[in-house]
Amino acid sequence: MNSIKKDLFVMSHIKKSDFPNDFIWGTATAAYQIEGAWDKDGKGESIWDRFCHEEGNILNNDTGDIACDHYHRWEEDLDLLKKYNIENYRLSIAWARIYPKGTGEINPAGVDFYNNLIDGMIERGITPWITIYHWDLPQALQDRGGWTNREIVNWFKDYTATLIKLFGDRVKNWMIYNEPSVQAWLGYGLGFNAPGLKGEENYLKALHHINLSIAEGYRVAKAMLPDGYIGSSYTLVPTPPESDADRDVADNMFGFWNTNHFDPLFKGEYPKAIREQISQYMKDGDHELIKVDLDFVGIQHYSTIYAKMDNKNGLFGTFFGKPPADVKLTDIGWEINGSYFGDIISWFSDNYNLKQKNQDIIITENGAAFFDELNESGECDDQHRIDYLEEYLLSVKNCIDNNIPLKGYFIWSLLDNFEWAEGYKMRFGLVHVDYKSLVRTPKKSIKWFKGFLE
Repeated sequence: MNSIKKDLFVMSHIKKSDFPNDFIWGTATAAYQIEGAWDKDGKGESIWDRFCHEEGNILNNDTGDIACDHYHRWEEDLDLLKKYNIENYRLSIAWARIYPKGTGEINPAGVDFYNNLIDGMIERGITPWITIYHWDLPQALQDRGGWTNREIVNWFKDYTATLIKLFGDRVKNWMIYNEPSVQAWLGYGLGFNAPGLKGEENYLKALHHINLSIAEGYRVAKAMLPDGYIGSSYTLVPTPPESDADRDVADNMFGFWNTNHFDPLFKGEYPKAIREQISQYMKDGDHELIKVDLDFVGIQHYSTIYAKMDNKNGLFGTFFGKPPADVKLTDIGWEINGSYFGDIISWFSDNYNLKQKNQDIIITENGAAFFDELNESGECDDQHRIDYLEEYLLSVKNCIDNNIPLKGYFIWSLLDNFEWAEGYKMRFGLVHVDYKSLVRTPKKSIKWFKGFLE
């Protein structure tokens, strides 16, 4: 959007010294979005491989078959992290690269890849933060029901134990699951994401089994790695109604993204709006199992999401609304509003008594998508991204000043990459990627981040 630069909120530059000395700074990626090599060296098919290869699911029929080819270019990407003084890097492990069939025999080539990647990070002074699951379920497990099959809790526990056994000697920072709300609602409720299932029954089953798996996965990991710093990452967004007529469904939207996952985590129960419906998929003792004290809670936030009443397209009568006409937007159409970010973090802290618990919170993803292009000089001036990050970092600082226990912040993303249903159109990266040549070009934003970190 051409107007974005002049319309963004102007503020005095925020500095690293405005934050605690031990505050954690980093960037993040995910396996399917950058690795490529989707069928190489023994890797099995994932639900995203299958979903992308079905025509019409992804913008321009893009796939993650090659993505950023990080599988073959990981040393170059780690060198970028080192060059720009980024000392913490969040990545995910592709389940089907470790277990091609989801269970059974381990793939040695997949283990070697992640061993080399982890060792390469440590050699460069970069601390690894590993996400165990970032949406790329092995297709073989989806063929057995995926997240709608309660047996997945055991499959996930075994997978978690394998990763801790393989890599826990060098990796102490772990995230059990990435954004369960996206997998449950968009993947199993609305069908926008892999595996493309729809319906309230699929959603409720997946929701409960995911919540169980997060809690049980944490218990497995913590028992095996008592000195590990182990959490899980959740979406946190405000969900105002599109109009006064949509107020009745705004709570449903808030549940899809927030309370349907946080209430089980902190309280051991589901919100009243779905309590009766989901009870049929629960067993005795589940209320105790879904509640767990994570070492930290990862928070991911990009924008406000507006709620609209829509019984035809939505789930529980709720669908995506449109933001007001006068708000600032990124090129993906997401509202820019750092104050809302601060407000929702404050709600989260107050609603679950996180100050009293001194519960660590880490922003594990925050960033903005724009149509970034290289100029005639071969450079990418993404000042709009810098402005966005400064506005949102100001809200993070204000939360810390109000004694909310925020401990870290990771920018999404290190690289432009495959952005799920949006394909390659949207660019979130600090580094520009030419998807034909795969050449990496550092943007102005990563140079800004290096200066910020110094």
